[in-house]
Amino acid sequence: MEALRLNTIIKKDGEIMMKGLPYKKGEQVEMILLAQPSAKHKRRALTSRQLRHSALIGMWKDRDDIKDSAVFARQLREQAQTRRR
Repeated sequence: MEALRLNTIIKKDGEIMMKGLPYKKGEQVEMILLAQPSAKHKRRALTSRQLRHSALIGMWKDRDDIKDSAVFARQLREQAQTRRR
């Protein structure tokens, strides 16, 4: 699949206008839109103290379907690594 990268600025809420695309009428395309992070919304990495006090630590403790969180996390990583791109 060929990828085409276009950068634009939204000028009207909920609308994007694209012209000059190299595709013809009737061709099927897939659009994936990714918002570019703005400088003012850039998040900083958590410190170890912030991480320890966040809701991330222990978030799986009350789930009945997860018996061993380390095994579950390993399975999630393996699924992500073998996912079709």
